[in-house]
Amino acid sequence: MSKEEPELKVKIKGKIRDLLAFSKLTSKREKKIEKASAEPIETDFLKQLAKNLHPNYQHLIIDKIIKETKSSQTFRLIADPESETKKLAYFRAGQYISLKVNINGYSITRPYTISSSPTDVTRGFYEITIKKEENGFLTNYIWENWNEGTKILSSGPEGFFYYQPVRDSKNIVGIAGGSGITSFRSIAKEIAEGILDINLTILYGCSDEEDILFYEELKDLESKFPTKIKLVIALSCEEITMEGCEKGFISSDIIKKYADIRKNTFFICGPQMMYDYIDGEIDKLKIPEKRIRKEVYGEIKDVLKFPDYPRENLEKIYNIKVHIGNIPKEIPAKATDTILVSMEKAKISPPSSCRSGECGFCRSYLVSGEIFVPSKSDGRRAAEKQFNYFHPCSSYPKSDLEIVVPRKK
Repeated sequence: MSKEEPELKVKIKGKIRDLLAFSKLTSKREKKIEKASAEPIETDFLKQLAKNLHPNYQHLIIDKIIKETKSSQTFRLIADPESETKKLAYFRAGQYISLKVNINGYSITRPYTISSSPTDVTRGFYEITIKKEENGFLTNYIWENWNEGTKILSSGPEGFFYYQPVRDSKNIVGIAGGSGITSFRSIAKEIAEGILDINLTILYGCSDEEDILFYEELKDLESKFPTKIKLVIALSCEEITMEGCEKGFISSDIIKKYADIRKNTFFICGPQMMYDYIDGEIDKLKIPEKRIRKEVYGEIKDVLKFPDYPRENLEKIYNIKVHIGNIPKEIPAKATDTILVSMEKAKISPPSSCRSGECGFCRSYLVSGEIFVPSKSDGRRAAEKQFNYFHPCSSYPKSDLEIVVPRKK
C-alpha cells in the first residue's frame, strides 16, 4: 500500500461525514423552528447594536479644552446627557469623526482624527486635537466660539487608516507632519496599554520647534516601552535648539536610517504639502504600494498643484443646476472650488464626511457637464465612473453642470 492511500481514505471519510451532516441540516432547522416561540420579537437587539456601533450622528459636548502648543488645542468630548447619544461609538486607533458645524447659516463638515486611545471610550470620552489654520474658516470659528459645555454634532467613527494584522507588518513606520501626529498618538497609547501588539517608529516632521504636538507624552511612552515605541523628530525650521533630532524634511535617507524598507509597513498622515513631498521620497525607495497606507488629508488646498488641471478654466465661474430633494437650485461655482464647497457657499448643505474622495458619503450623479477629479483623491469605483457617479468633495467643474445630490444623511 502506498503512503498516499491512507491519506486518501481519511479525506474520503471526511467528505462523507460532511455530506451526511449537510443532509441532516434541513431537518435540524425545521425542529428548531417548531420549538421556537410564536411571540413577535419586540426589540431588535442586532439592529440596536449596529446603531450603537455605527451611528449616523453623535451628539457630543465639550468636557475639557487642553492647550497643547501655541496653535493647537485638544478638545475632550463626551456624550451630551440631554441627547439620544447615551454612549460613544467604539473606534479603531487611526479613525476620525466628521464634525457638522453651522457657521452663520453655512453648514460645513470637517474630519478630525481621534487622538485619544480607543479604550478611552470605555471611560466616556474622545479627544480630538485641532491645529489653528491661518485664515481657516472653521478653526477661527472654533477658537472664538468653542468653550466647555459647547454642544457638537459629529458622525460615528470612520476611515480605514488603522492597523490590520492580515494586511500589515507588525513593524510599523509612521510618517507624520504637523497635526498628522494625532493618529499615531492614538496608536501609541493603544500599544502602551497592551491592546495592540505591534512595534511603532514615528518619524515626525515639524516646521516649528515650539509647535511639536505630544512631544513629552510620546517621549515618556518611548522610555517606558523602548522596544515597542520610538519617536524621531525632524525639524525643518532655521533655528534649532533641540538635541538628537533630524534636520530638514523627512527624506528617503532619514526613512532608510530608521526603517527596514524591505519589510516595514508605512503609515503616512499629514497635510497635502507633506504628501506632495513624501510621495517623491517613497518613490526613490521603491516601496511597493501594498506596504503603504495613507490617511485622507481632507480637502485639497491648492488644485493648481496638479499638472493636469485645465489652466484655461482658472478664472471661470460656471453654473450648476443642483437637484436635492424636490427643489432644483442653480448656483455659481468657481472652477478652483470643489463642487461641495460651491454648494456649501450657496447654503445647500449637502451630505459629506471625509472631504477627500474616499468614503463616498457625498456620492452624487452627474446628469450633464464635465468635471476634473485629481487622481490622488479619486476614490470612485469603476462602476461609479461607468455610470456617471462622482464625489463632489474631490471634483471641480470644467463646464456648466447638472447634478443630483442625495439628501443630507
